[in-house]
Amino acid sequence: MDHVPPEAGAAEAPLAQGAVAGRRARRFAVAGGVLVVVAVLAYWLGSSGGNGEGTAPRPSATPSPSATLAVPDVFKRVGPSVVVIQAGESLGTGVIAAEDGTILTAHHVVKGTKDVNLTFADGTKAKAVVASSNPKRDVAILKPAELPEIVVPATIGGGVAVGAPVVAIGNPLGLTYSVSTGVVSGLNRTAETDLSGLIQFDASVNPGSSGGPLLDARGLVIGIVVSIADPGGDEAFAGIAFAVPIGVALGGPDGDGPPGEGPLI
Repeated sequence: MDHVPPEAGAAEAPLAQGAVAGRRARRFAVAGGVLVVVAVLAYWLGSSGGNGEGTAPRPSATPSPSATLAVPDVFKRVGPSVVVIQAGESLGTGVIAAEDGTILTAHHVVKGTKDVNLTFADGTKAKAVVASSNPKRDVAILKPAELPEIVVPATIGGGVAVGAPVVAIGNPLGLTYSVSTGVVSGLNRTAETDLSGLIQFDASVNPGSSGGPLLDARGLVIGIVVSIADPGGDEAFAGIAFAVPIGVALGGPDGDGPPGEGPLI
């Protein structure tokens, strides 16, 4: 469901379709001991909470958020953590999830290819390898061969509540570093792309947004964007999108994959 803009020269093959509450849905859109703790904490918090091509923000230090931010401030804080991913003919998004530059994205963005190219927010380009993947949850971990001079990991969140404001940052239709806003529309949703336990939200996302971060009003990553409802079968945003909760994406409870895959931690 990912899209390659005309200048990229190709388009990703469509993914499987299925009904989501009577509608078809398509998928589109860590390593290290520290992330083991982060994943468990994020899952625990979640359980308790129940314009043309954009310009990348300048990397800067990322303090631990403690208060609600305006959308421009969320973008300023998290934008440096967002990565453009070109994987074969597939265009997607990723987010830096650890100090060592580990990147979290959607599995279907990098599925079936070893040619993974990254562009960081400061313009640094690098190759990457898929260090781990979980097709069951449609999440994957990338290890870059090179890193920018300043690595700015995103801050991991947890709790999610219906009606809470959210921000999505990604590369929809090749329009890099695009920002959209909305609210959490529902929790524990199931998509007929074999995904369940998803966050439903209405911030606009499109092909190319796959793997990007879903953020709360404090700029904390609460999910990884993985699919949209597609009732018309045209891969156009219909006001319903889904994200894997961040605790599950990082390998928390119920984040395990099929035999041989294992958690992403």
